[in-house]
Amino acid sequence: MLGLLYDLYFDQPQETDRTFDVKGVKLICDEMSLMYLVGTEVDYVEGLHGAGFKFQNPNVKSTCGCGSSFSV
Repeated sequence: MLGLLYDLYFDQPQETDRTFDVKGVKLICDEMSLMYLVGTEVDYVEGLHGAGFKFQNPNVKSTCGCGSSFSV
């Protein structure tokens, strides 16, 4: 499967979503995406190229050249 993307946004949980509290941060994930994200670590980083969220996903088998999509 190719072309999976990480997407962060503010929304209300749906009935089938899973909710997690990690170090005081509430995370919501839909059931379908959860199987691709188990074990993923999210960090906020700042550097010379700007700031943003970095995902460390142990399930990733390959990424695209630009680094914005992945496959499992």
